[in-house]
Amino acid sequence: MVQVTEEIPTPEAVEELKTTIKRLNSKAGQMKMDLHDLAEGLPTDYGKLPEEAAKTYEVYRQLDELKKQLKRWEKQLQ
Repeated sequence: MVQVTEEIPTPEAVEELKTTIKRLNSKAGQMKMDLHDLAEGLPTDYGKLPEEAAKTYEVYRQLDELKKQLKRWEKQLQ
């Protein structure tokens, strides 16, 4: 799980957060495609749908939080 922190940012921390967001965004995109493929194959493997949807939701929730943190940090550094 990705941790959102309220520390005073450094330029290095901002760059590290951007890298984390980029990696998580890539993972989220892949999970979205996997979920789409699973949905297209319904009713086959319908039992996997709730778990995969929950995982995908959690990744996008984390991504949203990190993007909000990045905006706050960039604003603090201005």
